[in-house]
Amino acid sequence: MADPYWNHNVHYQRLVLKLVPEGCAHALDVGCGDGLLAGKLTARAGTVTGADRHPGAIETARAQHGDVPGLSFVQADYLDDPAGLLPEGKFDFVSAVAVVHHADFGQATAALTRLLAPGGRLVVIGLAQNRSPLDWIISGTAQVVTRLHQLRHGPKSGAGMPVMDPTMSWGDVGRAARATLPGCHWRRLLLRRYLLVWDKPGR
Repeated sequence: MADPYWNHNVHYQRLVLKLVPEGCAHALDVGCGDGLLAGKLTARAGTVTGADRHPGAIETARAQHGDVPGLSFVQADYLDDPAGLLPEGKFDFVSAVAVVHHADFGQATAALTRLLAPGGRLVVIGLAQNRSPLDWIISGTAQVVTRLHQLRHGPKSGAGMPVMDPTMSWGDVGRAARATLPGCHWRRLLLRRYLLVWDKPGR
């Protein structure tokens, strides 16, 4: 089934799905927005929770995907969850798309990894800021590719969720990822995003 709209985040949802480990029992999509990715994750996991701190996002997600078996949505902040709506150590897979740059990088990754069960996998699709000449060259190429995708799929659109510009450079994010998550895989993607994958030890 075709996606209802296209943007850079939706573009990389297929990559996120490929990285869900086999036999995943419990998956969590942090910052789920309108629930599009969470709905797709139900094909790869036994149960899926979509979490977002914004009530409007959860309302939209429930309206659009609330009848999907094995899928639930909770209004919760992964950084501060006193009610325990997101149990630590429960999830075999945690995804966070365009989420981490809304907080301090170290605090964000620490909170996300606490949610993982031993042996679980974290997948982040994140944003960073252009600083070097190479950054701007890659960004220029991305603009051309983005335009081609817009011609094919239509203009970028979505549910109008809150946005924030990143403050860390691509290089800073890569260094921080490798320092805070030893053994992680980090690489810059073409369309203004990076990929971070980390497997939690213990299984």
